[in-house]
Amino acid sequence: MNSFLYRVRLIEFVHRGDGCMGISFDFDSKLKELIKRIQGVKWSASNNTFYVLKRQMTLHQLYKLLNKLGIYVDYSGLKKTTVAKKIKNKIKTPRNISDEKKEVIRSFVSYLQGLRLSKNTVKVYFTFVADFVEFIGDKSLDHINNIDVRLFIEHQVVHKKYAISTHRQLVSAIKHFGAFLPDSNLIVENLTRPSKSRHLPTVLSKEEVIDLLQSTKNLKHRTILAMLYSAGLRISEVINLKLQDIDVDRRQLFIKNAKGRKDRVVILAESFIPLYENYYMTYLPKIFFIENPNSGGVYSAGSIRKFLKNSSRLAGIKKHVTPHTLRHSYATHLIENGVGLRYVQDLLGHSKPETTMIYTHVAKKDLLKIQSPLDTVFTALAEGDKNHQKVRLSRNIIG
Repeated sequence: MNSFLYRVRLIEFVHRGDGCMGISFDFDSKLKELIKRIQGVKWSASNNTFYVLKRQMTLHQLYKLLNKLGIYVDYSGLKKTTVAKKIKNKIKTPRNISDEKKEVIRSFVSYLQGLRLSKNTVKVYFTFVADFVEFIGDKSLDHINNIDVRLFIEHQVVHKKYAISTHRQLVSAIKHFGAFLPDSNLIVENLTRPSKSRHLPTVLSKEEVIDLLQSTKNLKHRTILAMLYSAGLRISEVINLKLQDIDVDRRQLFIKNAKGRKDRVVILAESFIPLYENYYMTYLPKIFFIENPNSGGVYSAGSIRKFLKNSSRLAGIKKHVTPHTLRHSYATHLIENGVGLRYVQDLLGHSKPETTMIYTHVAKKDLLKIQSPLDTVFTALAEGDKNHQKVRLSRNIIG
């Protein structure tokens, strides 16, 4: 705090119907001029403070801008709010890592990029390895061993309550780091990952899908949900889908550079086309299938999750519904309609058939042919009833 020349306190208020972040401080002419220089800062006479609109600037962005100007930010007044929780997660104390080890980590990131791993994977692996290097403290990277890794993993899993999928990613990151450091005492082959969880996916019935779409009154929102379900797209694929990749005449979607850096072609549902044309003529998107209404760029995945949750509530669906639930439903309904597993695998863009086979466990096509032993017992009782009396569970036999 000694390195800061000034101090401000952030407050929250509503001004003319907009959520605002106020910048409160004891009067100082130089500090006032610094604040006025920040793009987007306005003055509210009624609240007697400078402020920025929340929809134009995030709390994290404001925090960084103020810090660059040598201003200490006190956001203790926001601690009980949602935005304060977000900034608390984003603004972290610097890691206690030596410059020499930081250089090694940078080289490790370059190594991962050379393996052509996805941007997100590189970011995740970098975070895990930086945490590990900080955990071992002053110990030389040439001397780290499997015991250090075991202690680190145990610490992370217990204190951060990692899910099994995160635990697996953590081990994968350390394995790559071990391969990157051939002179260390790490035996990569002995680092084991926990087995994958095999949870059955949540699937909507065909009737629930229709109820969901009918409950979504906003045209853009309904078009997005219909696209997710009708083509079985991932949320990242639908927000990055460009207009040039939608071929209405041939009823095809070209999904480019999807998960695993793979391209694929997906069928465009004929029943979806009128909805799409109505949406296109109403909103006139320019580059992407759906566009951010403010910037014209990529649409927010968070917005899709938000209105999907609301539509599910309006449709009376009690299941936990996410954008990926619509993809699960698409795959399951294809199998129930008799589409072969190999075709479903191609349409979903799965690398391995084992991934697609999970949907055979929830598809009703063959399961409905199996008769429950309870039904068998009741059928036998009914057939043996000479008086043709009905059999039901509430009573044994009634007239």
